[in-house]
Amino acid sequence: MSSSDAQAFARAAASIAWNRREFIRSSVGLSSTAAMLGFAPLRAAAFSAKQKVVVVTFGGGARDEETFAPDGQENIPNLLQTLLPQSTFYAQVVNRGILGHYVATASLATGVYETFDNFAVVPPHDPTIFEYYRKELHRPATDAWVVAPSNGFNRIGESDHRSYGEGLGAGVILPKHLLQAAMPTSSGMNLAHLLRDNYEDPYYTPALAGNEVQLRQLDEILKLSVTDFTRHALTLSSPDELSVYVVRQLMRQLAPSLLWVTLHDMDIAHSGAYSLYVEGIRRSDRLCAELWSSIQADPEYSGRTTMFILPDFGRDSDSDSGGNGFQHHRTGDALSRTTWMMVLGPGVRQGAMIDKPVDSLDLVPTLGSLLRFSTPLAQGKRLEEVL
Repeated sequence: MSSSDAQAFARAAASIAWNRREFIRSSVGLSSTAAMLGFAPLRAAAFSAKQKVVVVTFGGGARDEETFAPDGQENIPNLLQTLLPQSTFYAQVVNRGILGHYVATASLATGVYETFDNFAVVPPHDPTIFEYYRKELHRPATDAWVVAPSNGFNRIGESDHRSYGEGLGAGVILPKHLLQAAMPTSSGMNLAHLLRDNYEDPYYTPALAGNEVQLRQLDEILKLSVTDFTRHALTLSSPDELSVYVVRQLMRQLAPSLLWVTLHDMDIAHSGAYSLYVEGIRRSDRLCAELWSSIQADPEYSGRTTMFILPDFGRDSDSDSGGNGFQHHRTGDALSRTTWMMVLGPGVRQGAMIDKPVDSLDLVPTLGSLLRFSTPLAQGKRLEEVL
């Protein structure tokens, strides 16, 4: 990107963030913290030694038109009215990497912009947050988990970096794969609505690999029989609801300290169905609030958990001739790269908005500082406002 292009992008990203900030202020009145760079709460006094972190990413971003803008705010009542006032909100989070969901989520998890093919069945090349955490703090395999959609995410738990890698990553649960494997024992059950997979390439089906939990481990890890799992699935309306159900089971059974879940329903936008895209946004909004409520109600998590909520990236604008509006994220313009992040938990300043631009790679160093381990190969910077 040339200097003039970079300047134009920065201006566009700042404009998006300014509009987002003003939309939010007019709705809930958060205070600006543009000058709050030196603020750091006394976390050591406020936070238990048994700290926990839950990261929620949206595999498929949502534009402000359908969320924070006046006409979109009806789609995110929980994020806007319940969670946002309890959070520190970053209004300008920029993703400068490849805009594919697996590779972008891998970049969020490594703190390095990964460059592999989004549809390749490969692990991240740089160490993940899970490997840093487990290696330095000597944490067991049961203490770090990823729950994700099944379109390639089966390798996200650990990298192929020679100093980390095999045996140090997170366990990966792909609920749709578990459900697919359970279906032969569930004849007559209509579960097709929970098995929708990759919306970008419907013909892509990843092979099982890495640390992915297999069907035989349902009972051992989640304490669920195949019958109970499939019966409960019948009561759910979407894959993301199934993912959050699995997250809650992990919390009840193992209480992991580092838990990462990727929601994916809104990425049905790739099909061109605007109503289903909006429905996915509304469902993600509800599930984030339900997950936060579950955290507050669980004695293993209440009062000691910080939750991060952020999209992996955005979507194209309606006015860009090179894209398809809400449907895709192909242009690499400022709208498709400029997202946001919400941080909630003890010691985090409530009702604060950060105006300065931050990078999506900043997540990993921030998590490392929060849980007190180093992330030596990550390229981002720690976000002091939430530490």
